[in-house]
Amino acid sequence: MSKKTTPSSAPLDNTPYDVTEQVGHLLRKAYQRHTAIFQQQACDPQLTSIQFVTLCALRDHGPSSQAELIKATAVDQATIRGIVERLKARELVQLSPDPGDRRKVIVELTESGAALLDAMIPCARQISELSMGSLNAGERVAILYLLRKMIDSDENAG
Repeated sequence: MSKKTTPSSAPLDNTPYDVTEQVGHLLRKAYQRHTAIFQQQACDPQLTSIQFVTLCALRDHGPSSQAELIKATAVDQATIRGIVERLKARELVQLSPDPGDRRKVIVELTESGAALLDAMIPCARQISELSMGSLNAGERVAILYLLRKMIDSDENAG
């Protein structure tokens, strides 16, 4: 069970609450900026950032169930279902029944999907570069480290 900070255990802070300075708000704005850059710079304008992440997960993990994709991409079930359907419609992935459990579907990268992914990698590197904006090398390392630390503490608490 994770320990949550309650109002009584939170440090006292008498400064006015400014939502624009809160971590969730800033993360959302940074994500919106990254998403806009992705859409402007992607080699394939039809491919969204989360579709790209899904293709990368399939490349990295091989054929996967939707449950495995949910874990690999941090996307909810309803969203991953739609992503997989759109990728399937473009013939970037193929679906087949799980031989061990006919109720499950296995998602696999097609040759077209792998080729698109290979073509996207240079674009993805440029997108990451643009997303980091004016951060210097040390700040880039620090922000990635701190984001991973936030994520890891959440995963270790559960």
